[in-house]
Amino acid sequence: ISTTYWFPSNGGERKEKRSPKDRLGRKRRTVVSSLTEDEELTEILKSYSSNKVTTTKYSFLSFIPKNLFEQLHRCANIYFIFLAALNFVPVVNAFQPEISIIPILLVLAVTAVKDLWEDYRKHKSDKFINGLVCEIYSRKQQTYVDQRWQDVHVGDFVRLSCNEIIPADMLLLYSSDPHGVCYIETANLDGETNLKQRQLVRDLPRQNFHSRIECENPNNDLSRFRGFIKARVGLHNNNLLLRSCTIRNTETVIGIVVYAGHETKAMKNNNGPRYKRSKLERRLNVDVLWSVVLLVIMCLTAAIGHGLWLRNLKDASFLNPDTTSPALSGFYLFWTMIIVLQVLIPISLYVSIEIVKLCQIFFIQNDVDFYNEYMDSRIQCRALNITEDLGQIQYVFSDKTGTLTENKMVFRRCTIAGVEYPHEENARRLEVYKEDEAMGCSHTLKSRASAKSLSCKSLSCNRSSVSLHTLTGHSEGEESPSPTLPRHSAFSSPMEKDIVPDPFLVQKLNCLSSPLFLLRDASMELTYIVDFFMALAICNTVVVSSPNQPRHVQVPEVSRTPLKSLEDIKMLFQRFGLPRFSTLSPPHTTESPRSFTRRLFSRGKAASFTPSPSPTPTKLGTDGLENSNGAEGPPCEPGADELIYEAESPDEAALVHAARAYRCTLQGRSLERLLVELPGMGSLAVRLLHILPFDSTRKRMSVVVRHPLTNQVVVYTKGADSVIMDLAESPEGAEQSDGRQGHIREQTQKHLDNYAREGLRTLCIAKKVLEEEEYEIWLKRHAFAETSIENREELLLESAQRLETNLTLLGATGIVDRLQEEVPETIEALQRAGVKVWVLTGDKQETAINIACACKLLRSTDQLLTANCGSKEACKALLLELRAEVECGEAAEGTSGFTLVVDGRTLDFALQEDLKGDFLELSRRCRAVVCCRSTPLQKSHVVQLVRDQLRVMTLAIGDGANDVSMIQVADVGIGISGQEGMQAVMSSDFAISRFKHLRKLLLVHGHWCYTRLANMILYFFYKNVMYVNLLFWYQFFCGFSGSVMTNSWVLIFFNLLFTSAPPLLYGILDKDVSAETLIKLPELYKSGQNSKAYLPSTFWLTMLDALYQSLVCFFIPYFAHAGSDADMLSFGSPINASALLIILLHQVIESRTLTWLHVLVLVGSALFYFSFTLVFSVVCVTCSPPTNPLGVDKLQMSQPLFYGVCALTTVLALLPRITARFETHVIKKHLFCKSFFKPFLPSLTVTLSDSCSIAGTRPRPRVKPGASSSTWKTWTSRSLTLYSLKS
Repeated sequence: ISTTYWFPSNGGERKEKRSPKDRLGRKRRTVVSSLTEDEELTEILKSYSSNKVTTTKYSFLSFIPKNLFEQLHRCANIYFIFLAALNFVPVVNAFQPEISIIPILLVLAVTAVKDLWEDYRKHKSDKFINGLVCEIYSRKQQTYVDQRWQDVHVGDFVRLSCNEIIPADMLLLYSSDPHGVCYIETANLDGETNLKQRQLVRDLPRQNFHSRIECENPNNDLSRFRGFIKARVGLHNNNLLLRSCTIRNTETVIGIVVYAGHETKAMKNNNGPRYKRSKLERRLNVDVLWSVVLLVIMCLTAAIGHGLWLRNLKDASFLNPDTTSPALSGFYLFWTMIIVLQVLIPISLYVSIEIVKLCQIFFIQNDVDFYNEYMDSRIQCRALNITEDLGQIQYVFSDKTGTLTENKMVFRRCTIAGVEYPHEENARRLEVYKEDEAMGCSHTLKSRASAKSLSCKSLSCNRSSVSLHTLTGHSEGEESPSPTLPRHSAFSSPMEKDIVPDPFLVQKLNCLSSPLFLLRDASMELTYIVDFFMALAICNTVVVSSPNQPRHVQVPEVSRTPLKSLEDIKMLFQRFGLPRFSTLSPPHTTESPRSFTRRLFSRGKAASFTPSPSPTPTKLGTDGLENSNGAEGPPCEPGADELIYEAESPDEAALVHAARAYRCTLQGRSLERLLVELPGMGSLAVRLLHILPFDSTRKRMSVVVRHPLTNQVVVYTKGADSVIMDLAESPEGAEQSDGRQGHIREQTQKHLDNYAREGLRTLCIAKKVLEEEEYEIWLKRHAFAETSIENREELLLESAQRLETNLTLLGATGIVDRLQEEVPETIEALQRAGVKVWVLTGDKQETAINIACACKLLRSTDQLLTANCGSKEACKALLLELRAEVECGEAAEGTSGFTLVVDGRTLDFALQEDLKGDFLELSRRCRAVVCCRSTPLQKSHVVQLVRDQLRVMTLAIGDGANDVSMIQVADVGIGISGQEGMQAVMSSDFAISRFKHLRKLLLVHGHWCYTRLANMILYFFYKNVMYVNLLFWYQFFCGFSGSVMTNSWVLIFFNLLFTSAPPLLYGILDKDVSAETLIKLPELYKSGQNSKAYLPSTFWLTMLDALYQSLVCFFIPYFAHAGSDADMLSFGSPINASALLIILLHQVIESRTLTWLHVLVLVGSALFYFSFTLVFSVVCVTCSPPTNPLGVDKLQMSQPLFYGVCALTTVLALLPRITARFETHVIKKHLFCKSFFKPFLPSLTVTLSDSCSIAGTRPRPRVKPGASSSTWKTWTSRSLTLYSLKS
């Protein structure tokens, strides 16, 4: 029964005499079966986190105190709570204490309700996830029973079926797969839809499990897991099943939980939305401090004035019945005035900013221009409080692959053994290819996600599955997917798969099965070709699946190998004729089959080979290749052409598809072997010994296999040409071998340079044949590295580097990665907007330059500066030389600009402390910078250097895990949800699907967000200062007593209710320029870069305007009521009404957009004020002691003087603002017209009349006779754009 269902053991652990405290204090984690009867080990298991996940911040009891504590982190809230408490002190209170707490209570309540709603949504999601069901082994029932996820604990045995989601991080102990593997999909974790393979722990007993696991403590590294079992059986990442991943292609798996709940790697990486402080917010904090200074000055003035007034007043006992000294009275009045003038600090501003930013995010997320129909995705706003920073970006740092390009790698051409195969037909196919037409229809993300949840037919997966949509709280949709729908696979579009073979390479491969092979001395070239395509087919981690059995892996089963023995191989090659291989054989003609084939597929140390030049074109199709199996080989298996390759990267998929185009087909993969079909040889089972995965340090990957023909241990390696070319040393042996390899390296390097100039991505392919003794020695060291706990990664890296030496270079590939649509237009628009664009890439310098030209980053008129240095001293001298050249170029006339290209080694030197100043000064003067061969760490250092030293706003954009560091360092990080998973997206502030979306995101939404928020903040300061000054002027007429000329209810509600809605609408909907104009004229973006909407001078001008309006609003009613018997409240009534009208109409003047909604809110605010004051004056008798407002406002509003005063006050207060706005508009338009046509002088002379500047009438240009037609065309285009700005 244990061969079908694996059962754990109930006991048998070895006890150790250690205290629990000592155990819990260790750096490693000890995990044993939860069925153990050892009390000490049971106590250890109980100390670990349960699997219940809680992402909420509050509980029923902790909500009020915890939320209040969090809100007290805002200094403004503490300030207003302090004032509310101060108003309860009788000696300093200004008005009713109960009224003073209303504003702060309202602000705290609104924020608390918002936090409560967000937390409730998290609670619902947590409750659903914790309630999911899985099978846990029960000690009582001695079988697996259903349990909720939250009841899973460390040490439990969990059994899962196909399409079920993993509830916790588990060590894989059993798989129903006969090869001991399990396939998982990590889309819920990192967004990658391709299958990943996990394997059982080696040397485990088949019947039961009673071992102790020692592993590392919980961490957030998804790619690392270290540990061991009992006799140091090593554990690594391939043995771990991570929470939230989905089981695929395996009927049953069983594992033991090692991390649960919040200790799982998925939860360790779940950081939620990112919170940053924007540049505007930092400026706001400074101005709030200035407001505090202004408040203190006003209160000190009132306190000093009150003391002097009391000192000069005779018989003032009615004011001071307790004989308080004037100095002490002035001290008390200081705090009274703090309470009275508290609204100078805008209490509702912070809440309003949050509301406006949420609305801005809503508009950005619902912009249809950001929607990607093919991926069914839209923009994601992960950072909630830096939307305005999008309008102030000065530097953009971009990755190349997958960001500027499609990251759809298509095999373009290759070079093998020094011979280049151009694949011209394949090039023509790519030029005219239209992917949408080839696909017939576009599949949305929803359909593909639904297809992922199809059951595995061949595996009897009858249990219901839970999809990613379910985990995230979205409904699956009501339509159940049809099991016959085609399943989407990453990197498998027709453009990537339909490769046209090169006819000359086809001709050579056909020699394996053609009896007419006549090319003498080409046998070693043929072995290079076979090894080259063998490497393309197997040097990867590609999983093979089938479309008619969704998510089902093709298990390599070979019923009959066409080459049953080495004699068959000999007979196959005897069809070529032995005389043609005479150079391979010694003088005697007797040779065993083993030695023959070994020498044929080895490095050929003693063989002579003269690489032939590119052959003359001949008329040759691919028919011979298609039938290359011949009569001796078995027929192709049904559906072989319908194999689906699940690759982890587009490069891998491109190379496997290229090999398949030449009938070197990867047919299946298991843990220990691969099934490969070669032309003329049929299906071969290749024993897979080791996989040395790719890493950014080695920049290569290797597989170690037992060659199916020679039985030798062979290492196939592919990687970056800069690395492989250095490792491709000539082996010690015959001089002929040295000469051949030297020639191959020389020719291959030439081809690589040509590929790079064409903008192709290059990879080199190499091999190495190991002697058995050499392999055994390496294997012992590698096994030790695999089982090590400490420094395992370093030991594995050293082991891989030890093996990957003295490689035999086979050839290289050129892969095309097309630019995304509208990339050149986007970069050109950003540069016109004053944004400097840097490209940071790991590609070759030639490739980077080619892409920079293609995307218009490097213009034909630019001077190209390259920095390639081998030493620090040379780098310093070169930087100074290039800087001098740039300075001379700037002084000369007619220079277009400079573009700097730096390689990775030079960048290392330039980033050092004593050289980074020179590097920064040089790059600052360049129009664009391209950093090639740069590592992820270098990318982040470059961004940090520019951000900190130049004090500019930076934006980093990328799509892969290697871009995460620079995305996190930049002020704004943008991830592209492309072909390389979701690592960049999860680390970003905003996520888009295409680079072209950056244009509208910055130029339109960034500009709007910045100008709206900046204008709203200034408006808040204006209206608060304007109203507070009215109370301050009144103190000069009431002996600085702290009295106010209005009732306390109106005073509190004036800023909190009556004038709060219009600024919100102003900050949400105002548009200074339309989206079409912002796209056509990127130069308008520069206003945000220079912070023109919110400069310190703008702030103080706003304060002066508020001061003037307050003077007018106070003294016109004062002089109108001079000499009358009007009481305090009657005097204050027209002042309040005039202030409201002035504030509302001031917004009308400043607004660039007026809609029916604006009219509704503005009129509604005015009606709300007048309705409230009328009702208040009619029904309220004792609402505002000691004053009595009964009938005051009713009487005032029935008199014509009230309306006359309000009208006159409003007009005089707003007249300077109207005049200044009109003059500014005229001057700006005139200057814009002059700068707009400046580039066309002197070939074009334009005279604009004043009527053009003011009324926007058509100007009459005078064009010189020598002006070209292009000048006319460009001038006409810009003139039409100018007319569009008239409105």
